[in-house]
Amino acid sequence: MTKQKILIQLDTDNRSSVFDSITAIDSGIDHLLCHHDVTPQNVTEIVHGAIFTRGPADLKSTAIFVGGSDVGFGEQVFERIKGSFFGPCRVSAMLDSNGSNTTAAAAVLSAAKHVNLAGIQATVLAGTGPVGARIAEILARSGASKVKITSRSAERAADTCQIIQQKTEINDVLVPTVLDNVESIADAVGESSIVFACGGAGITLWPKSHWPISQCRVAVDVNAVPPLGIESIGATDSATEIDGTICYGAIGVGGIKMKIHKLAIQKLFESNEQMLDIVEIYQLGQSLVEKNQ
Repeated sequence: MTKQKILIQLDTDNRSSVFDSITAIDSGIDHLLCHHDVTPQNVTEIVHGAIFTRGPADLKSTAIFVGGSDVGFGEQVFERIKGSFFGPCRVSAMLDSNGSNTTAAAAVLSAAKHVNLAGIQATVLAGTGPVGARIAEILARSGASKVKITSRSAERAADTCQIIQQKTEINDVLVPTVLDNVESIADAVGESSIVFACGGAGITLWPKSHWPISQCRVAVDVNAVPPLGIESIGATDSATEIDGTICYGAIGVGGIKMKIHKLAIQKLFESNEQMLDIVEIYQLGQSLVEKNQ
């Protein structure tokens, strides 16, 4: 008898994400178990509850989703989960705190519809945050020749580049770039064919007064809260041409983000050995795009 699919949603916040819960249910699971206030210190007992209740052959029907607003804390929980497995006693798990992995994958895949990422030059505005850093990592892994990571802090930009370089073992591609005033936007964006804006809600990084910059072929803004990160782009823009630049707003990339999210949850139940982080989630997005071409 086939066991029912159980997804254990672990949130590092003091309440479980309604967004993640609804998406999980719409992905075709049978049961959703939600835990909040999850920490690296208390997650092991939850993992043991998941792996000791079913025999090895049935563990593929149990999976874990790590969410919450604190991406760094979610990464710590994810690592502790992986360290809690042993032998065949394991279940599949996915990390998508604050939607960072699925959003980054969707943003890059949207841009990749229009330009070949291999050899491309790109800028990630406010690239030290979780979505921006993941976008930069995907671009580096995809063969980009130069990826500028901007920040108001030279130290934060350099630290983010170093972390990605250590993860990918790719050097001489990531360039820390200070962007601390509007007048420096032209220098930050100037050579890039793709620009991603990944700043916090309500922060304009690229104002209309400095739009357009002719070399930019594709611009993607992942902020949906006005004022938008790239002021010339609307939140619902999807492959909209504005002054010669193909533009995507946050809602414009939201459709593929949701498809990637649901596909990733479904993937968890194919075996009990799936560990889905940014690389695996982006690959799933690629397969989705290729299937729909």
